[in-house]
Amino acid sequence: MKFLVTVKRVTDYEAKIKVKADKSGIVTDGVNMIVNPFDEIGVEEALRLKEKHGGEVVVVSIGDKDATQQIRSALAMGADRGVLVTSNDAELDSAGVAKILEKLVAEESPDMVIMGKQAIDGDSNQAAQMLAERLGWGQATFANTVTVEDGKVTVIREADGGLETVSCTLPAVVTTDLRLNEPRYASLPGIMKAKRKPLKEVSPADLGVDLALQVVVKGLEEPPQKSAGQIVPDVATLVDKLQNEAKAL
Repeated sequence: MKFLVTVKRVTDYEAKIKVKADKSGIVTDGVNMIVNPFDEIGVEEALRLKEKHGGEVVVVSIGDKDATQQIRSALAMGADRGVLVTSNDAELDSAGVAKILEKLVAEESPDMVIMGKQAIDGDSNQAAQMLAERLGWGQATFANTVTVEDGKVTVIREADGGLETVSCTLPAVVTTDLRLNEPRYASLPGIMKAKRKPLKEVSPADLGVDLALQVVVKGLEEPPQKSAGQIVPDVATLVDKLQNEAKAL
């Protein structure tokens, strides 16, 4: 089997984020960058499926040259080769990502595309669904458990109020949720091997993709500061404040 897995370069979730003065984006200078955590889970799941069924794991990232660091991290975990779609466009939207991945799928012919359910920077949760629609493939999102058997992938997915089991004929698109697995740490030999594994670079123009934005971000603003809490002497006062001040009751 061949697995195509996305790895997006995002800001560290522990970093303190600041909005640029012109509100066009966030300040990334000096901020640690990591593999999107949901994508890292996707890499781990692809490696486990490869260990069980055999095959190849190809990791893909879209971004500038710095994104090779995140690809190499996935290669150090055990992925076989990487593809970097070079793009310096920070405003690339989900539709553009889906168009690029559609072209790569046509070239690579994977049995499964595995993506994080969302990226922790934009939190859009759209690219995988758009890709599945463009490909005409089945999709299983928010995967909690993934099983491949007899040309089908069965996914137990996290839904509101519980778990749901869905099955798709391969090829298919699967997105990973937080509790699917615990990603492995890259070993020292894995890190050394990653430096020698193939990493191909292509541009959106090479793929013939038009990246005209369908979603335009007008600006970003920091959330308003929360007001301090109040300590009340008794339940009656609490109920009164909830009714008359907060209008919550």
